[in-house]
Amino acid sequence: MSSRVLVALRVAAAPRRAFDAFTQDIGRWWRPNALFQFTPRGPGVLSFEPGEGGRLIETLASGKVYEIGKISVWAPPSRLVFAWRQAAFAPGQETTVEVRFEAVDDETRVTVEHTGWDSVPASHVARHGFANDVFLKRHAEWWQTLLSSYKAGL
Repeated sequence: MSSRVLVALRVAAAPRRAFDAFTQDIGRWWRPNALFQFTPRGPGVLSFEPGEGGRLIETLASGKVYEIGKISVWAPPSRLVFAWRQAAFAPGQETTVEVRFEAVDDETRVTVEHTGWDSVPASHVARHGFANDVFLKRHAEWWQTLLSSYKAGL
């Protein structure tokens, strides 16, 4: 079983601007989704700590910080890779998000590939009882919504 989500869109920006908007402005364009919350405490504000070894974090209204995952590749303006964990994940359950920024004429193609869902059992609460194909479709729809919000903010 290959459990991955792959979505892409083009934005009217150079790759460097697209990379910076994705990483520096994530707290402005990210739209929480009740099905895919990181913690049960409700949504917070996302931010990246730049550079390899940095983190993607969610700062909750209480000030508590939840680490979603560490950054394994920080290669502006072309590539970003980070781990993605929900609070309910057990040790060893981790997914990976790779974001690629490719120049296409005057625009940039932004591609998000979210892999590793094979490490999360079908019965896990994060999958909400959906069959694998339905879960991946719903997750892809959410990434499309997120990328549309990101594009609108450029």
